[in-house]
Amino acid sequence: MRIGYPCINNSIGCTANHTFRLASYSRKKLLDTVKENLDCLKKTLGWNLEHGIMFFRIGSSLVPFASHPVCKVRWQERFSDEFRELGAFVRKHRMRISMHPDQFIVINSKDKGIVKRSVKELEYHSQVLDAMHLDITAKVQLHVGGVYGDKESAVSRFVSEYKKLPAHVKRRLVIENDERCYCLKDCLGISRKTGVAVLFDSFHHECYNKGESFRQAVGSAAKTWKRKDGRPTVDYSSQKKGRKKGSHTVTINTKHFLGFIRETKGIDPDVMLEIKDKEKSALKAVEALRKKGKKIR
Repeated sequence: MRIGYPCINNSIGCTANHTFRLASYSRKKLLDTVKENLDCLKKTLGWNLEHGIMFFRIGSSLVPFASHPVCKVRWQERFSDEFRELGAFVRKHRMRISMHPDQFIVINSKDKGIVKRSVKELEYHSQVLDAMHLDITAKVQLHVGGVYGDKESAVSRFVSEYKKLPAHVKRRLVIENDERCYCLKDCLGISRKTGVAVLFDSFHHECYNKGESFRQAVGSAAKTWKRKDGRPTVDYSSQKKGRKKGSHTVTINTKHFLGFIRETKGIDPDVMLEIKDKEKSALKAVEALRKKGKKIR
């Protein structure tokens, strides 16, 4: 089992998510920003290894405007050595990497322009992981998208567009349940039609489900992962007390977390903590699991 956190480490004094406004775009600006981001990503992964955190989600801004027509830089080639070095580090230490495009990436949109831009963005995310020479256990996760007043038609569009995706995207793509449009049951139905693996989000499941327990839900999602996909992954968080439903907690509730781990014993997925204080909660989770005698890779 690996424990991870997404995108930003607030303890090391840098970010791998620097970007800039489109109006400021220039070749030099792009190259300088990507170099800075890659340097920080290297530092972040080193810090994670030192602290036993073996799962990390790379932010989408690693290469700003990579999927935009303005970007003419062959960044994969320009930074091939840096990407290869990062990937070698990840493989050497048996770490896990993922990426997650933002909520505006929607391949089941009725707007063909949005679909086209979404596919370009998915290609970019896959290219980052390819540039690191990571195998397909490094995943790109995606929400199914909108309902647009007709879920059946929206699902059909997703299935149709998914089947058109380039092979290098499809081999990395996984879908996750969300908190209001597509529950786990919906995602499992899409998986049966496409073969895409389902990443289980525990927090979203608490908000929108069909009565499945955590164990039933994680087990059902895990069955959609093939051996080549690696250990199933889940996103984990819990509700912030005193806030409206759907508000993530600021820091990990270790009692709730350990309850989730107990309920999924034997499945033992890699866990991405979608919690606001990021690496601080990851450290607490690792410590809590080690105290319980749990093996953390």
